[in-house]
Amino acid sequence: QVQLVESGGGLVQAGGSLRLSCAASGTIFSINVMGWYRQAPGKQRELVASMSSTPNTVYADSVKGRFIISRDNAKNTVFLQMNSLKSEDTAVYYCKLGNVRGLRVDDYWGQGTQVTVSS
Repeated sequence: QVQLVESGGGLVQAGGSLRLSCAASGTIFSINVMGWYRQAPGKQRELVASMSSTPNTVYADSVKGRFIISRDNAKNTVFLQMNSLKSEDTAVYYCKLGNVRGLRVDDYWGQGTQVTVSS
């Protein structure tokens, strides 16, 4: 099992910055993917950014150039630095870890942290 604990959400004005953190504990495979997703009211959950243990990085087009994902593998922690925040970034942000073994991926989710950007 894997436990994920997120922190760093809050209220910020448009143009401001926030940094999210997600610490993973439990059984974490050497090959894994950690990432951030978000879900705004009335919308589907969507990928924001992910980084594998290789590392391979993926960003949603809407956050490219503004958000930066990083990892501290020694601490099993993933970060999301969010800059130039816009009102449309308002959402609950969820951390996800995917343990990879061959073709199988077991996904684990955090409880979510609210990010609210006021315009």
